[in-house]
Amino acid sequence: MILGVTFIGFLYFFFIISLRFGFDKVDLSDEFNQQPTTSFSVIIPFRNEADNLVELLNSILELNYPKNLVEFLFVNDDSTDNSVEIIEHFIHAFSKKSTIKLATITILNNHRISNSPKKDAITTAIDKANFDWIVTTDADCTLPKNWLNAFDTFIQKNKPNMVVAPVNYVVDNSFIQQFQLLDFMSMQATTIGSFGLNFPFLCNGANLAYKKSIFFNVNGFEGNATIASGDDVFLLEKYTKYNQSKVHYLKSSKAIVSTSPVKNWSELIEQRKRWAAKAANFSSLKVKCIGFLIVFTNLIMLYLLCSGNFKLLLFIFSLKLIVDWVLFKPTLAFFNHQKNDLVHYIFSSFFYPFFSLYIFLLSMTTKYNWKGRNFKK
Repeated sequence: MILGVTFIGFLYFFFIISLRFGFDKVDLSDEFNQQPTTSFSVIIPFRNEADNLVELLNSILELNYPKNLVEFLFVNDDSTDNSVEIIEHFIHAFSKKSTIKLATITILNNHRISNSPKKDAITTAIDKANFDWIVTTDADCTLPKNWLNAFDTFIQKNKPNMVVAPVNYVVDNSFIQQFQLLDFMSMQATTIGSFGLNFPFLCNGANLAYKKSIFFNVNGFEGNATIASGDDVFLLEKYTKYNQSKVHYLKSSKAIVSTSPVKNWSELIEQRKRWAAKAANFSSLKVKCIGFLIVFTNLIMLYLLCSGNFKLLLFIFSLKLIVDWVLFKPTLAFFNHQKNDLVHYIFSSFFYPFFSLYIFLLSMTTKYNWKGRNFKK
């Protein structure tokens, strides 16, 4: 038993320290050109997002980017609220103001052809997009004013095929939101660190850019259309296989897209079940091994608690807490969460293994609900 715990612990320690090394290897890219040249088609699928669209649209209005170099394609995925009316009112209100030049905004209806509404929505928009560079984000996000400038500068400098960019959570001080923040920051840290190790396997569709021409070359979402989610990570896999040297991470504070965590535990459970469902379908053996390492590390914590071995549990937990903080600290600083409460960090770290194992079991045995629809694993 001790030998097994030691072996798993060593692998986990090596994994986290490697990610920290990779995190530091990804250079900051906060500068941007004064004369942008890249044209972008920004795709935003939405379904019943009336509560969030106004904030997103206002952030679009504030974007500091030439209006002739960007278009916004909103794809309505069978909304039953007044989401469409909100966008139409926005377009109508600002198109009449001569002092404001509004970028082209188009509303499309989703053309469903698969089991994945979001992939269908993105494909629908790509077919209508006028520009080669596609940028995806979500309807519950807000965009920083120099968002596209950061992408443009990075693209001009690095000539990539795909650019993965950062996503942040805006949270209050409640435990559920602080827990989600730390969980989400661990994924952002892993994303950045994996790029620094030349082994990218995570990204977030709320802030992702890629060439339309390559999208067609790799046959888009073909091959994983039966999986409802994963419009981001499975596409990353394809672009990486196509040419990994042209898949980059944009580590820029000016490119951070912000969103909010879910509001209650039931929504969080459904969200994490959806994320776990797509994680099980990674094709890379290395990625699956990383997943098993995390699961086994959490199982050890549960086993030690149930067996009453509290001394060893305290030792393992304390060591894990310190090792994780080595990766968390620079990540929280990059996303401007330096004042994150240490008490929340400790309680979240203790709670996480049991929560993640619970989600793992649920994802293996139950369907998940996403925007009022039920999906199988």
